Amino acid sequence: MNPYWLIGVAYLLGSIPFGLLIVKARGGPDVRAAGSGNIGAANVARIAGALPGGLTLVLDAGKGYLAVWLAERVTGGSVRWMMMAAVVAVIGHVFPVWLGFRGGKGVATGLGVFLPICPEAVALAAVLWVLVVAFWRYSSLGSIAATAALPVFVYFLYAPRHAPPTYVTEGTILISLLVLWKHRSNMQRLIAGKESRLMANRNGSRPKN
Repeated sequence: MNPYWLIGVAYLLGSIPFGLLIVKARGGPDVRAAGSGNIGAANVARIAGALPGGLTLVLDAGKGYLAVWLAERVTGGSVRWMMMAAVVAVIGHVFPVWLGFRGGKGVATGLGVFLPICPEAVALAAVLWVLVVAFWRYSSLGSIAATAALPVFVYFLYAPRHAPPTYVTEGTILISLLVLWKHRSNMQRLIAGKESRLMANRNGSRPKN
């Protein structure tokens, strides 16, 4: 019997809006109406500080990891089911039913779901993010670069010297395209030279990445 219930569980896990809940628990504003309006770690850090932002990052990645880990345990390590849970968890984060299907951009959750699948690719994507942000000072550019590169990293690192299963490649591409689609406004601002750099909000300007 196929555990189709894993799909629902993965979606519900992915849809938990940790950023929104953390800021509200601290008596802060609705993150959707402050800063960039995103429920992710970067906006939470701007609004509530580094600690809530870091906690949001860990929990958003953790819920993605948990969804895939659960699929692994229930199915005896079926990568097909793990990949399905990964895709659905990211969809849950981006389109959470609790928030009218208007969620985050999926970067942290997207990386979290790949930790049980290909941790080497996640590590390399994280390094790329750090390098891009350190050099250009755009958090969004780092996220875009890491997301775009992730399918390549998974392809070469999932099973060195062997191509990964088709559903792993297709699932990874689907997740990356979804996250990139959520960053389309950031891409437009980057091209126009209007994207805010890290720490740029100290002068009172509205952060946008």
